[in-house]
Amino acid sequence: MADITIISVGTLKEGYLKDAVLEYKKRLSQYARVEEINLKEERISDEDNAAEIQRALNAEGDRILAAVPKGSSIVAMCVEGVQTDSPALASRIGKMIDERGRIAFVIGSSHGLSDKVKVAAELKLSVSKLTFPHQLMRVILLESVYRSFTILAGKKYHK
Repeated sequence: MADITIISVGTLKEGYLKDAVLEYKKRLSQYARVEEINLKEERISDEDNAAEIQRALNAEGDRILAAVPKGSSIVAMCVEGVQTDSPALASRIGKMIDERGRIAFVIGSSHGLSDKVKVAAELKLSVSKLTFPHQLMRVILLESVYRSFTILAGKKYHK
């Protein structure tokens, strides 16, 4: 059985998003052990100060990399990542699982991800050119990972 870790910066606040995360974690449990690691977002006193934002991203990046389980393939969710369709993502996830048995998906803060996390990532992935609320990304990611596993298992969930 595969090991999937979702490392997120920030907390889910909305009950309906928490419910959706729990639902997809439950669905995924037939294919993989799923662990969530939620890290605290760095405080930024001046949202217009690029240096302060960079400092926060670097601090978050250090904590993210420390949280990645040893031996994991790292997938960084970021705007400049590749966009793909569900069958291609399933294939990529299947290869990572075959090679290492574990994947750590990383969702940064509302300011993004540190370059050091992006450099460490085996795959930089973007789900869309559209902008989504940061908290919603966890749900979108978990659904996409679940869909990937159903594709790999030959199930009819993916139509």
